Amino acid sequence: MKTALITGVTGQDGSYLAELLLGKDYEVHGVVRRSSSLNRQRIDHLASTSWSDLDQQEKNDRFFIHHADLTDAFSLARIVDLVRPDEVYNLAAQSHVRISFEQPQYTVDAGGLGVLHILEAVRHLNRSKPVKFYQASSSEMFGSAPPPQGLNTPFHPRSPYSCAKLYGHWQTINYREAYHMFNCSGILFNHESPRRGEAFVTRKITRGATRIKEGLQHTLTLGNLEAKRDWGFAGDYVQAMWLMLQQDQPGDYVVATGETHSVREFLEATFSYLDLDYTDFVEFAAKFTRPAEVDVLLGDASKARRVLGWAPQVSFSELVAMMVEHDWDLARREKHGNGYHSTGNGNQAALWAAN
Repeated sequence: MKTALITGVTGQDGSYLAELLLGKDYEVHGVVRRSSSLNRQRIDHLASTSWSDLDQQEKNDRFFIHHADLTDAFSLARIVDLVRPDEVYNLAAQSHVRISFEQPQYTVDAGGLGVLHILEAVRHLNRSKPVKFYQASSSEMFGSAPPPQGLNTPFHPRSPYSCAKLYGHWQTINYREAYHMFNCSGILFNHESPRRGEAFVTRKITRGATRIKEGLQHTLTLGNLEAKRDWGFAGDYVQAMWLMLQQDQPGDYVVATGETHSVREFLEATFSYLDLDYTDFVEFAAKFTRPAEVDVLLGDASKARRVLGWAPQVSFSELVAMMVEHDWDLARREKHGNGYHSTGNGNQAALWAAN
């Protein structure tokens, strides 16, 4: 049985990856940041319906949770030494690009130096056993580079988040070359799902539109509608992560659909699915724009297709439908008070699907 360690296991990608690995008979260890409130809705169905700090009652005897923080090198080293994983997937970061302008230091500490911390821990373990390492790099590193963006495209990051990711990306390559470690970076373009955080534009749109449909809110406020992104399904993208670590040689890969759509197109698709016209409900607010915008991201995933045999399975329209159906169900439950509870903000839902 292989053992995997996942940082950021409570996030969108972490939860899908944990499901994938458990389905392949791995023992999975997830790293979470300690906080005064539990935020584990995405993994509740994998572990316990009632988490306890003192007595963790796992439903799955191959899934375990550990507390650590990417900014704390000692805690990471302790867990890596304890678990002694065969594969490490570093997915943790402060991942909201707009917020990275407001919290640049923490964003860089977690998304940049945090990568160095875990690479050091893996390097030391690698002296006694082979370990394969995956780093979650980001298409945001390309920034204003002209599309399509591939492995030979020069990077031009346009935010504290993307600068931090670029640091972690190059450290992953540096450790691979300097210490002959099996390190892979996946430069993933935008990937969404019903588990996407509600502060991200795609989920903000599907959540807001379905609440409008049910009469729970009247307007939706957004920033730049002309930004174009290469959107795929997160469940497809974690498959690519796993495939990278199953190869004979380490390397870097772009993971993308090869299609680009604007925020406006995502809006149109979402509201049309609900038989609504988005122009009747959407308002603009400058506070939701970035100080430095990234206009177009369009990925060239030819290496992933050729070497990994990977291809996206969920189309853009299917992704929109999947997210709308999920959030429409949430809106109906909220409207009728059936199994819904609020996180304290009327526009936020704390109910997540377990699928």
